[in-house]
Amino acid sequence: MKKIKTILLIIATITFTVSCEDDGGTSVIPLEEGAAPNLVKATSAPAFIDQVKAQNGEPITLEFNVSIAQGNPASTDIIGVYTTFAGPVYNAVLFSNVTLPQDFSLTTADVVAAFSEIDSGADLQVGDMLTITTRFTMPDGTILDIVSPDGVKGGTGTNIQTTVLFTTVLNYPVSCTSNLGGTHSFVSSNLQAITGTCPSGDVSGTVTWTDQGGGIYLTSDLGFGQYGTTCWSDSPATSGGATFSDACNLIISGGQDQYGLTYTWVITDVNGPEMSLSWSNDYGDSGDVVLTREGGVDWPDLFTQ
Repeated sequence: MKKIKTILLIIATITFTVSCEDDGGTSVIPLEEGAAPNLVKATSAPAFIDQVKAQNGEPITLEFNVSIAQGNPASTDIIGVYTTFAGPVYNAVLFSNVTLPQDFSLTTADVVAAFSEIDSGADLQVGDMLTITTRFTMPDGTILDIVSPDGVKGGTGTNIQTTVLFTTVLNYPVSCTSNLGGTHSFVSSNLQAITGTCPSGDVSGTVTWTDQGGGIYLTSDLGFGQYGTTCWSDSPATSGGATFSDACNLIISGGQDQYGLTYTWVITDVNGPEMSLSWSNDYGDSGDVVLTREGGVDWPDLFTQ
């Protein structure tokens, strides 16, 4: 399979970790206890912040539930991290010293009031992202952050692990209504791999984009058939994090495959039902693809930056 060295490294790391937890004698090295939340968006509430409504002053109310998935924190704050598309990142405490589990609601007016850097709904721009998570204070005074102040998931709580069993952050992109879901056909060409012999001709297939809400889509193949060719003879490049966003026709890539590789898409042309783009990942794979929209429907005027 692809990335065999990475797999071997993971196995070696697991072996090392197990050996460190127990020295083989009577003493066992204690592991520091952590905590993690579980956050769930209300299905009846918006999954994104509608830029048009926000800028027109129309009411938007985000609703979500927060519970403790594991651990026993002494106190909990609900934290907001607002990442602007331009680059700056803002931080605020949305709710202090809360009791969990609990349902919460947050209006755009609340968002403006919470972040001193945001003056009004007109400041909410396409491509911005509001991330909601928790800050736990443990009984010994240790503070566990899920997201660090610069907006990077991981924070200071080194014991908090990413898991498929619960959701530690909620993302609310500033976006517009989007409808890109479906099973689209593709023709890939110019496939490249840092190690491997790729086919010289075209490769055709289909890719499914599943609407996750809020302009976020899960794709069944970030590399449009490249992994399945002689480049790697592997399964499609996808995972639970293989997502991209449509922010009012601005396509924001950056999804990750099953190996944790990040993909960048660059749209080069949109012509009716056909869209051309080039892609690459941070392992050296790349390719060009022409996507034909399901049903032959014209694509919107999509673009990347």
